[in-house]
Order: sequence, then C-alpha cells, then structure tokens
Amino acid sequence: MNKDLIINEQGQEAFDFIVKYTGDSFDHSLILKTNDVFNIDLLDTNINKDIVNLNKINDINGINRFLKSVNLKLLENNIFIGCMETYIQRKKRLLKKYPFLIAQIYFFLDFIFKRIFPKFFLTRWLYFFITAGRNRVLSKAEALGRIVFNGFDIIEVKEVGNLTYFASRKTIRPIPLKIPSFGLFFKMKRIGINNNLITVYKIRTMHPYAEFIQSYIFETNNLRDGGKIKDDYRITSWGKILRKLWIDELPMAINLLKGEIKLVGIRPLSQHYLSLYSDELKQKRTLTKPGLIPPFYADMPITFEEIMNSELKYLNLYEQNPKKTDFNYFFRALKNILFKNARTN
Repeated sequence: MNKDLIINEQGQEAFDFIVKYTGDSFDHSLILKTNDVFNIDLLDTNINKDIVNLNKINDINGINRFLKSVNLKLLENNIFIGCMETYIQRKKRLLKKYPFLIAQIYFFLDFIFKRIFPKFFLTRWLYFFITAGRNRVLSKAEALGRIVFNGFDIIEVKEVGNLTYFASRKTIRPIPLKIPSFGLFFKMKRIGINNNLITVYKIRTMHPYAEFIQSYIFETNNLRDGGKIKDDYRITSWGKILRKLWIDELPMAINLLKGEIKLVGIRPLSQHYLSLYSDELKQKRTLTKPGLIPPFYADMPITFEEIMNSELKYLNLYEQNPKKTDFNYFFRALKNILFKNARTN
C-alpha cells in the first residue's frame, strides 16, 4: 500500500502519525488492512519488520487472538500501529448522524445491545450470533488494556478525526493469563502484611482490562490532589457514583471476615502504586495488616507527599498502641465522612 492510498483512506494526520514510527518509505514495515487473524497467521514468524493495520480493532472478531498473533510475529521492540473508535467517539458520531431525539433513542438501544449484552452469559451468545464480533464498542481503557495484556507497551495515543490511533512496542511474549472478567464483581491482587499477596474483592468501577494500563496512565496523567490519577478515563461514569457512595468497597467485607484486612489501617495497594512510596514507608507497611478505612479519611491529606506522611504517622502510632490508634482514627474518619463529605473519587 503506497503513501497516496494511505493518505486518501486515512487522512494526512493519520499518515503523519504512522510514518513518525515507521518512516515514510515503509522499507521495514508491513502495511495491512485486515480484520482476520488468519491473515496474520500467514505471515512469517519473527519478521524483523513493524506491522501497521489500517482497519479498526473494533471490527476484529477475537481481538485478543489477533493481538496475540501480531505479537508472536514480531521481534522484541518491533512496532505495532493500529486504530480504534472509542466509546466516546462512537457516541459523538451517532449523536451527530441523527436528529437529537432519534439519536438519544438509538444510542440507548445501542448501549444496551453492544455494551450490556456482551457482558452477560445469557445474552452474550445472541450478541455474537448477530454481530459475529464486528463493530465492537470499546472504551479507550479497554482497548489499550487489551494491547498491554497481549505483550505490548503503549508508546503514543492520538485522536485523529473520529478515530484514535495508537503506536505500541512489543516487549514480551503474551503471558497466558486468565481473561479478565467483565462482570459486576471482580478480584484484584493487592499487597498485604509481610508483602503477601491477597485477593481483594470489589464492585467494578473501571472498564475491563483497565488494570493493565495503570503504569501507562500514571506516566501520562500523573497524580492529582488526594493521590489519585488525574483525568483517569479508566473509571466508568457509574463507577464514579459508586466510589462517592462507597458502594464499591462493600465486597471488601469478605476480606474483613477472612482476617486479611482489619477495619482501620493502611489501604492495600497494587505493586505499581506501592513502588511510588518511600523505602521507609514500604518497610513499615509490611508489618501490619491493611485496612478497610485508611488514615486518609482521618487526616484528609491533599498531596501525595502528605498521604505518605499521614500513613507513616498512623503506622508509628499503631506500633506504640494499636487499639487506641485504630479507635481514634475510626472516629476521626467517621466524622469526616459524615460531616466533611470525605469520599473516594
């Protein structure tokens, strides 16, 4: 496929994005336009070339299988470039295409069929029978998460017109992990006492596969006040409501009953988030169980530095008098939650 054809089909801005990583001669690149993993399987193994696919990943039946096949054909550090239509871009396109009232009805039905049906066993088969897996509705977080899940690092993401283009680099072979759940409830690995991994139960507030792009999101968005990631598009719109009401935390009562956490204590963290902490705090964190209600709600810190200081202060006090410390922190946190609107964002 030559330069003029790519520009005519994808546009100049998309072409510029592609050649930024491949070079405009395409001497070391394979330019494809396919939705079928069969066409990837036919390629030679370990080709020392980059792969560019001009078709949206939304139209691929078996996205993970396709990405895995691309990964296995590339050498380490080779580039894979593709594009997608995100959920937000799809919504904008539909609302622009039809009169307002019709667009709202269409979008609602489209949401039910293409966002709800694929997530439940009883309706999933009907969805795939009708669509054959084509024209999938994907959030940006899910799409990027799938790419990382299949052994790539995200280099750059750019919106071009009504599509989002991504450049990624093969870093590892696909790891045979269990496919993430799309269900309402999910489990995640967190670090507990003595650096032991525990399985924490929560109600889903993020898009599926979102956990795989935590490092990428942190690198591109950094932290805002309160120690949370800025503009975190991994969180769903209803997830923000559940977090404010603490509903997403309710399943952690299972961890409480199992004795893996206590009522008050430091929050169980992921390996990546813990890596941001100071060595002193990381060491002290290993000496006690994490808790359901963290010191954050008692001290109301703003910056990440203040959050670390809050936890360090709590842990030092807990070493001296565990019961008194947890008692005081519980009622201070309860007061802030009830009267100062302290909530999880």
